[in-house]
Amino acid sequence: MSQNVHIFIEYKINPAKEQTYQQLMGDIATAISNYGAEGFQWYQAVDQTNLYVEIFKVPSLSSYHTLKRERGSKNHELFGKLDECVDGGLEKIHCWAFYEKTSELGYESRR
Repeated sequence: MSQNVHIFIEYKINPAKEQTYQQLMGDIATAISNYGAEGFQWYQAVDQTNLYVEIFKVPSLSSYHTLKRERGSKNHELFGKLDECVDGGLEKIHCWAFYEKTSELGYESRR
């Protein structure tokens, strides 16, 4: 049985590149669907300047590993453009994968 993998990506944006970043995110949200991503959500932190988070799920751990590798590649045609936008470059993008555990508590997921 395959279990969805919930992805959490977090990074800070260089304030001078915020407009470029905002324009790229539409294309990025579309592009990650090619990796099987569903339920894409994009957030800006309230109490941490220029901090952004993306949350979505992919169908497998291998999808996560592929997407994580390509999101961190300066050679990727689209994702590589984020290198100039992220404070510290692509190596400062933090990406984690999680399995949902809520059902084990007897609660239904609210998503």
